[in-house]
This record gives sequence, structure tokens and C-alpha cells, in this order.
Amino acid sequence: MKNKIIFLIANILTLCFEIFAKGAVCIFATPEKTIPEYFSYFSLTPYGYANFGPFITAVLTCVLFIFAVMMFTHLSAKIRKAVKIVSLISVITSFLPLIMFGVRYFNIYSCIITALLIVQFIITLLKGETKNEIC
Repeated sequence: MKNKIIFLIANILTLCFEIFAKGAVCIFATPEKTIPEYFSYFSLTPYGYANFGPFITAVLTCVLFIFAVMMFTHLSAKIRKAVKIVSLISVITSFLPLIMFGVRYFNIYSCIITALLIVQFIITLLKGETKNEIC
């Protein structure tokens, strides 16, 4: 039960950072300088400029939220496996701006979101105390 609560809290915190923080970065250039602009993970502007990671991560976090709520009522082996896969993919997509564009596209909010997603993934790997735990 403790793992489920931690998973849900980490997921809610992740969603809050994705909605309210400016973690998605686009860097626009003028002839004289470059100008970084910051967006919510749910904004389609970075997605339109080929920064796909933040929006995909936000969608996967919403899917993980649905799974987190489902874990309190019913948790089958298929759902456990889906949670593991989706949480792993969300961690990978959260690193996409760093991998594709470099450090300038990965700010402190991106680091916090990625860390929270890693926490969720680790929780899915932990061995549960009973059959109905996450793993």
C-alpha cells in the first residue's frame, strides 16, 4: 500500500511540474543572439519545433496517473506489466531533449520531472509485500 501511495504522490507532483513549470525549452535565434523560451510540457509549441520529448512525456504521465488510480481498485498482472513499460518509456522520453539537442534544452524543471519519473519507475521494480502490490 505504501508503494501505491508514493507512486501516486510522485505522479501528481510530476503532473504539477509538467503543467505549471517551464520545463520544455525552445531556443530561437536572431542574427545577434539566441533567445531561450520556456513552455509547459503540455504546450504544443516545442512539439512543433521538433522537441517531441516533453509533450510525449506529459501524455505518458497522464496514462500513469490513470494506472495509479486503477492500482487502488484493481491490479492485475497485465496492468502491472503495463505500468512498468509506460513508466520506463516516460523516463526515456523525458531524456529526449537532452539526448537530441543538448544541455541547453534541459533545465532544472526537466531534471525534477525526470527524477520523479525515475522514482515512479523504481517503485514499479520493487518487490511488493503482497500479491496486489505494484510488483
